[in-house]
Amino acid sequence: MNMEQDVVEQLKAYKRLVARKKWIEKQPVGSGVTISSVYEDDKLQELHRELRRMPSYMYLNKREQQLEHAAHTHLTQHPVGTKAQLREVKLAAGNAEPGDEKLLRELARKIEKVIEARAGATAEGYDGVINRLSELQDIERQLQSIDQAMEALQTCFPEYERLLRLRYIEGRPADFVASELGIVDRTFRRWRQKASLELVRFLSE
Repeated sequence: MNMEQDVVEQLKAYKRLVARKKWIEKQPVGSGVTISSVYEDDKLQELHRELRRMPSYMYLNKREQQLEHAAHTHLTQHPVGTKAQLREVKLAAGNAEPGDEKLLRELARKIEKVIEARAGATAEGYDGVINRLSELQDIERQLQSIDQAMEALQTCFPEYERLLRLRYIEGRPADFVASELGIVDRTFRRWRQKASLELVRFLSE
């Protein structure tokens, strides 16, 4: 499959990706929680990372500051994922002095509660939720890539963008699209080829 054909297939799959995204977001993970809400919680972690640039006493209570201090003192790695975080905290707790070990065990229990809440009571469990989240992220990246390329194409060649959107995203027949654009069939074929090539260029940038 050449690049032009690949672009066409991506556009044809656009509506299916949007539908799949909506379906995944509505999937329950237990206790009335959906994939969408879990995904939003993950996005909140980005805000928390921004907060970490501020002095911790501005947003953590005294006990949380103690947990943070114990983690910073004993953790050699600081992974992003909760499952990896739990593994690192438990490893650190096993090598810490009694006082900090207690704090790290408490931190581990807090992380376990987050994992349990996310996994819910679904048959898929935690790994299933992670797979759904990963698929959702992949779909969002694909849709964003197409949207950005189509916006760029519309800025430079609005007639090309409309042709591709009508023909492949909306799935309209070629003669309908030609009529909508006010062009003959030969012009339609020429524009379609040029539009596909231009979109390939924008997707490659």
